[in-house]
Amino acid sequence: MIWVAIFSGILIVQYVLLVFFLKMNWKNHARKKSLLPKVSVLVAARNEEVHILNLLQSLSDLDYPPELLQVLLADDQSEDRTAQIIREWVQNEGNRTLVSIGSIEGTKNPTNGKANALAILGHQATGDYFFFTDADCEVPATWIREGVKCFEGGTGLVIGITQVRSRGFFEQMQEIDWWNTLGLVKVVTDLEMPTTGLGNNMVISRAAYEECGGFDQIPFSLTEDLEISKSIHKQGYKIRHQVSEDFLVRTKPENGLKSLLKQRKRWMAGAMTLSIPWKILLSLQVLFYPAILILIALDWQVGVFIWCIKALVQSVFLQFFLKKAGQSKGVLVLILFEFYQIWNLSLTILYYFWPGKIEWKARKYP
Repeated sequence: MIWVAIFSGILIVQYVLLVFFLKMNWKNHARKKSLLPKVSVLVAARNEEVHILNLLQSLSDLDYPPELLQVLLADDQSEDRTAQIIREWVQNEGNRTLVSIGSIEGTKNPTNGKANALAILGHQATGDYFFFTDADCEVPATWIREGVKCFEGGTGLVIGITQVRSRGFFEQMQEIDWWNTLGLVKVVTDLEMPTTGLGNNMVISRAAYEECGGFDQIPFSLTEDLEISKSIHKQGYKIRHQVSEDFLVRTKPENGLKSLLKQRKRWMAGAMTLSIPWKILLSLQVLFYPAILILIALDWQVGVFIWCIKALVQSVFLQFFLKKAGQSKGVLVLILFEFYQIWNLSLTILYYFWPGKIEWKARKYP
């Protein structure tokens, strides 16, 4: 029993350290700019007729000079009204462009439609900074101004924060899951150990994008944001994580368990390419639950006590991070997140190893 208790305690110590570094090593990268640079917004859309209008409206509301703003949207062979909606939005606006993506056969990324679409947009981008988001997102009016403030001292990529829009319990759990992951990313990125990009909210300087070869040169991956962040880091550029309300993008939740598992299977494919220390860190998070259940079976008082301590420290971590992002959540929701994690992580792992291709945007990948 002692070894199970020690193992369970390791994750508690991990969260204590996360809280410590989150408070003591917090970095705000925004600095005032005397001159505003020209920027390009790049969005790849496929079958997004339900959500694309929300994004387009938010792009219309951006607080940035139109003459310094270029918006490039790619219709990646949509089978619905996505292209028509975008076409109506870009007409009669000189800084907006719709790019129709043809067959991806014979291209650099023949089996990753999004990377291919972004690569094509990258060739047409004229800005000094490239802003990336997804077609099912909404950006704040301050998005561009906040993003360009964060580039100094060799910075090549800045990632922001993303909030899942939530109403019901299942959606709230997805939202907290995102906050938990973003909190981990913030800690390690501020410690100069960056791990990933964030495809629905990131900015890349033109210099870093061109030097790493852009999306044309990344190896095949279903998590292209992770791959391009690796490429940029290899070139010696710094990666920053900016957490602020001015840089907060909102995205839709997955509308059911099957949809969520498909998303997580794709993410797991990317996580499997991370370094060994990161795999160990993530494994500890997963293995805590079988360990604590074994401990409860052996001595329920000790097991429940350790589990409560872990939930408490994790809640402190989340509350601090949420406050920094201008958000808040009730204690009960954060406690319930613990129970959500048990079946969420278990099903994600099972679904990842279950035979079958990964489905993404009505395409199947090996």
